[in-house]
Formats: sequence, C-alpha cells, structure tokens
Amino acid sequence: MSKISAGTVILRRAVARNGRRLWSGTALAGVYQLCAALVPILIGVIVDRGVATGDLTALLVWIAVLAAVYLVLAVTYRFGARRLQRAIAEEGHQLRVELAARILHPRVLRAERHTGDLLAVTTTDAEYTSYLLDHIPRITSALVAVTVSAVALLLISPPLGLTVLVAIPVVLAVLNRTAPLIARRVKEQQDQAGRATALATDLVTGLRALRGIGAQDAAVERYHRVSRHALAATLRASRTQNAYLGASTMLSALLSGGIALMAGWFALTGRITVGQFITVIGSAQFLVEPFGVLAVVPSWTAAARAAAERVAAVVGADVVLPPGAAVPRSSGHELRLTDVTYGPLAGLRLHVRGGEFVGVVARRPADAEALARLLAVPDGHTGDVLLGGERLEAVDRGRARQVLHSEPHRTDLFTGTLASNIALRDDGGRHDDGRHDGGRLDEALRAAAAAEVAHLHPEGLRMPVTERGANLSGGQRQRVALARALLAAPPLLVLHDPTTAVDAVTERAVADGIRALRHGSDAGYGTVVITTSPTLLAATDRVVFIGDGAVAAEGTHAELVSHDDSYRRTVLR
Repeated sequence: MSKISAGTVILRRAVARNGRRLWSGTALAGVYQLCAALVPILIGVIVDRGVATGDLTALLVWIAVLAAVYLVLAVTYRFGARRLQRAIAEEGHQLRVELAARILHPRVLRAERHTGDLLAVTTTDAEYTSYLLDHIPRITSALVAVTVSAVALLLISPPLGLTVLVAIPVVLAVLNRTAPLIARRVKEQQDQAGRATALATDLVTGLRALRGIGAQDAAVERYHRVSRHALAATLRASRTQNAYLGASTMLSALLSGGIALMAGWFALTGRITVGQFITVIGSAQFLVEPFGVLAVVPSWTAAARAAAERVAAVVGADVVLPPGAAVPRSSGHELRLTDVTYGPLAGLRLHVRGGEFVGVVARRPADAEALARLLAVPDGHTGDVLLGGERLEAVDRGRARQVLHSEPHRTDLFTGTLASNIALRDDGGRHDDGRHDGGRLDEALRAAAAAEVAHLHPEGLRMPVTERGANLSGGQRQRVALARALLAAPPLLVLHDPTTAVDAVTERAVADGIRALRHGSDAGYGTVVITTSPTLLAATDRVVFIGDGAVAAEGTHAELVSHDDSYRRTVLR
C-alpha cells in the first residue's frame, strides 16, 4: 500500500474540520445544479404537453413547476454559496494561524526556508489549500448535473444517453494523465516565487547598507536573475495549465456539439419529438459548464496538492529544542557555561552571577556571533549551558524566555507606532502618556536614549513606524529595539552590539542608562553585553575576553586595557 503524502493529510484534515459547512453547502450546491439541469427538461415538457397539444391547463401547471424550480434554484445557490465561502475563509484563516504559530514556535522551527518563502507559504499556499473546499462542491454539483442530464437523454434516446455516459469518462481519463505534470509545474512555480520573495525581503531590509557601499546595482542584478527564474517557472506552469484548459474546453465543446448534431438528426427522422429535441439541445448547451468543471478537476487538485505539500512541510517541520519542563532553581538569575564547544567556540567557560553587569569581548567576531546565537537557541553544542543550575535547553521555554532574553544585533521593528513597537502591544495608544506596567516606559526610553526619537516627531510615541522600521535611521532602530528589551525587564538580559549605529555621546548615555536602570541600588538584574565598545565595557562590573574560542583573560575594562595587549588592540582599534 502506498504511503499517504503529508499534503494529502492536510487536505483531508481541511475537509474533516469543515465538514458541517462543507457537506451542507455541497448538498445545497447539488440541489442547485439539479434544478439547473431540470430547466431544459421542463421546457421540453412544456412544449410537448402544453404548446403542441394546446392544453392550457397543462401549460400553466408546468410553467408553475418551472417557476418553483427557479425559486429553489435561487434559494439553494444563495445559502449554499454562503456556507461554502464561510468554510473556505475559515480554513484559510486556520491554516494561516497554524503556520504562523509553527513558524513562531518557542522551541524554534527547524525549517530550511527563508523568511520570504515562509511568507509565501503562509499566504498563497494556505489560500490554494483552502480552495479544495470550493473544488469539492463544484465537482459534486457537476456530477449531479451530468447524471441528471444523462438519465434524461437515456430516457429520450438511449444512443444519446450512452454517448454521454461513455464519452465523459474517456475524456476525463485522457485529461487526468496530465495531472502529475501540472502538480510538478505548480510546485516549481511556488518554490521559485518563494525564493524571489525571500530575496526581495532581504534586499529591502538591507537597502540602506547596499546604498552605502554602492552595491545596489549588483543587488538588482541578483534579484533580476532570481526573478527571471521565477518568471520562467510561472510561464511553464501557465503554459501547461492553459494547454490543459484549451484541450479540455475543445473536447467539451466537441462532445456537446456532437450530442446536438445527433439530436437534430433524430428529430428530423422522427425518433424524438420537438419538445425532446429542445430538451436535448438545452441539455447539451447546459452540459458545457459541468463538462468544463470535470475536465479541469486534475488541474485544480494538482494545484491544491502542490500547495498542501508546501504547507505540510512547514506544519510538519521539527523544532530545534526539546520540550523542556525544568524550572531554574533559586539561583535562577545565574548563567554558567562550562566547557562549551559550539561553532568556533572551543571549551568556553563563562559565569554570570545574578545582578552582575558583565562585558564579553571576542577577538574574532564569529565567536561573538556564536555566543549570542547559542544563548538564544541552545542547540548543537557540547558542554553545559546552565540557567539557574538547569540545562538551558531543558528549561521550560516560557520560563526560560521570562528569565533570559538574548537581544540579537540585527533586530526587527514592526509596522505600527513607536509605542506598539516598544511595548509590543497595540492598545489604542494607552502607553503614549509614558505609563506602562509599573511606570517603566519612560525609564526604558531614557536608558536606551530613545526618548529623543519620540520627541523629534510631533506625534511622539504615536509616531508611525513603517515595515521593518524603514522610516527610522539605523541608530534610531537600535535605540527603539534596546528600549523594548529593557522594558521587558528580564532578570538576565544578553545584548549583542547594541550601539554600533549610534554616536559617541549617545553611546555614553546608553551605557549610563543601562547601568542605572538594571544595576541601580534596588534593581538586581543581570546583564551581559557582547561588544567591543570601550564606552559600554567601562560601565560593566567585569569583562571576559574571548580569544580563539575560549576565555583568554578576565578583569575590569581598565585592568585589561592596561595589561593585555590583545584586548587593547581589539577594543581600541
């Protein structure tokens, strides 16, 4: 027995969890199509039993029946479409929420996809997957229409009915052989589009830097190449789908035309009545649409399956960190690294006590990057990384994030206002007066030297922030992100190069602000700042100097500058 693909599981789940709306909507759609198929049949009956015979009573009765059919047709379409559209919208929403939750999983998603590609999966692929709930009622109602029309044609003339019943499966079987090719082309199209979106996201994020080094032309050329690949994949998929659509339309038209020609011949030879001829012609014309629907079924299912496979790849991706249920002990604010090997780090030992302000200087930038990354996602290392005496990767993730926060060097801002970016909430501006849980917003702004960012704008903390903070300078973004980290007030805060884009005066204000806010007389917070900034290092209690992946020296900033040439060259260059 062949194994069911992950995409098929996603599609089956979509059907199962929307069953009530889906199947009731499908039933209503089937009734609608049944009524639509009855219309040409009833018109033929009216002609034969009312017009041809001159029977006024029969004419009025059958016209009333036709009116009732039209009424049912209108009602079922309205309510069926409403239920089905609700199901499609609900499924798309649930998929987007599920994908977002998976991408933002606290134990860190292990997905080999760039941000832009994940965005494409969360939007386009989730939408295409939810469209299965539109395909099912369309297919079902098309089958109802074809069945009713085929039965009517069999009763009118067995040769006509048999032509329909034999020809449709043959046409569908021929067209269905192209489904795997369509699925491959659609998946390739989505993959290439995701790569282009990912690159565009990266380029827009680094636009200032690219302009600064004059590399925008090279970046444009690189995007042009990736975009051309995406365009080529889109064109291949479109050509395949359009060729399929053209073939299916042609075959459907030929089949309907053939039925009409046969009916005309039978009417001329007296095998069927005038009313029956009208019914056959009307049914043949009516069957063009359901034939077309059934003909494009492979294309629809291929697109939905390809999208569902991409959704399943994200939903089913493993997470990096184990579940973790441990709770830091009473010394929960203490961080200890023992003989840690991770990337370029080799046998690193580091001890940060609760309430201590520690500077970490790495002679090699890769060591600093590795340490910051390890404290954010403790995975793939040897040795022990202990938080409050418990292995960091084994600590409950919610608790670990409450106690230890590692702020990366490159951090993101979000579309909104300054207040919503710093307080990470959008509550209509209640923070704009400077109050936040314990009145710490003003303190965090001052400590991060971010108050002037708000003061420079007429709207203050209500100042709009565009996507990724593009309307702020690099230094302003750094200060807003630092204020956000300080406002969170974690017992242990790790900062990686928080002042590389600010001037010397602002850097001094930031160093003094961190010291005052987190290490004042009653604060008791622990702070680790990974940097080579003399200004920040001078504000720390102690500095650990890492050389070649391990601790090479330790002491105050003044002591190390005076007695360690390697340290002095690293921080004073």
